[in-house]
Amino acid sequence: MSGSNVWSRTREKLQRFPELFAECSFEAAAYGKCVAATTTSKQEIKKDLCAKEFEALKTCFTNAGKLMWQRQLWKIKC
Repeated sequence: MSGSNVWSRTREKLQRFPELFAECSFEAAAYGKCVAATTTSKQEIKKDLCAKEFEALKTCFTNAGKLMWQRQLWKIKC
């Protein structure tokens, strides 16, 4: 596997991020609120305090990515 191939795949994923973020705005807001609420006054976030919200965001990103991939394949076939 060439190094340029890795970078092109990474670039593709980063270019899709705004669309994924738009699809998951509710989950992202919930996670952000949780992080903000648990890190008051210069405290560091502790592991698993927002695990439920993070998992919801991660699941949303995964599902949105799959849907985007399916849409791309459908456009190619048509």
